Amino acid sequence: MRKELLEKKNDLLTRADAVLDKCKEEKRELTEDEATELAEIRDNVRKIIETLKLDDDFRAMEETTEKPAPEDEAKAKEGGDTMTEEEKKKEQATNEARAFENYIRGVVVHERTGELTKTDNGAVIPTTIAQKIIKRVYDVCPILEKSTKYNVKGNLQIPYYDTTTSSIRVAYQDEFKALTSSNGNFKSITLTGFLAGALSKISNSLINNSQFDIVSFVVDEMGDSIARFIEHELLIGTAGKVAGLSTMKNATTTDSATAITADEVIKLKDSIKDAFQNNAIFIMSNDTRTALRLLKDKDGRYLLNDDVSAPFGTALLGKPVFVSDNMPEIGAGNAVIYYGDMSCLATKFNENVNVQVLREKYADEHATGVVGWFEFDSKIENEQGLAKLVMKNG
Repeated sequence: MRKELLEKKNDLLTRADAVLDKCKEEKRELTEDEATELAEIRDNVRKIIETLKLDDDFRAMEETTEKPAPEDEAKAKEGGDTMTEEEKKKEQATNEARAFENYIRGVVVHERTGELTKTDNGAVIPTTIAQKIIKRVYDVCPILEKSTKYNVKGNLQIPYYDTTTSSIRVAYQDEFKALTSSNGNFKSITLTGFLAGALSKISNSLINNSQFDIVSFVVDEMGDSIARFIEHELLIGTAGKVAGLSTMKNATTTDSATAITADEVIKLKDSIKDAFQNNAIFIMSNDTRTALRLLKDKDGRYLLNDDVSAPFGTALLGKPVFVSDNMPEIGAGNAVIYYGDMSCLATKFNENVNVQVLREKYADEHATGVVGWFEFDSKIENEQGLAKLVMKNG
């Protein structure tokens, strides 16, 4: 019965939207018949909502009054709670997902396990849903997933040993003679935190469709939006905010401002020491990858090949190629390819992604808002493991 009532409510709301849209399109007032029809729809929708509310009330009563079976009661007395930790986690995830869906759809439920935490600005998404969004961010943004991550509040100083100016000298030495001191320098990078937010508005008509998986939709939409933003900042950065890979110093420059040669790609790869080659990847735009597909080595073999075993489906000189829309295209002065071990990039989150549902704020747009807030920073932690290919200027 519940499913039929929800479908009937959705059909009525769709009909009401059609009547109102027609009036707006024709720029006129409601006719007497239309006004009567809308009044009837309003009354019927209210009755359905009240029926659903009563159904929830009785369900809640059943949950609080239902007694366990005798055998379950005996087990509880003997060994206490028989649920495993894994089963408890699954039950919590199910309850929170149901509460989340109910809140978005506007289904009124009583406070019980899994109910959303209400605030003045909406409701905070349950932990299990937020974790799914965070996982989606990592899945969509492999650069973030491969970076070295720190989850701490406040500023974070990361020391590193700089051997570019001097290094520890090792040499043969005679007895009773003093060693000559030669040291590298300890330096550090400081990661702070920059606040960023993402807003996604969902059509209420879509929400009212009971067959639509609204939870997965919100997870994917919010996760993809945050991932695209973070990926841009890690690759390109923003002046005065997150630096990401934009400060990379190890560069191979092409001989042309408009073309890349096979030799230059090989030089780029070999500019990284072997210690960092094992987990290294190439990062470039789709057009740059297309240009590299035509390159051959001195023996006439293509440098870039499709490889189903590679993490991103293609391999260049035996290393995975990740394509990002955020990477610059081939053009004078552009850094068109990054190469190296992305764990040399440090990323710090001051707090996990905080996501809220805003039902009332966008009611006049017949929409529901989902907003996500997070605070993060990113800088290069180890220059030795990263390199870039830069196009010649002019």
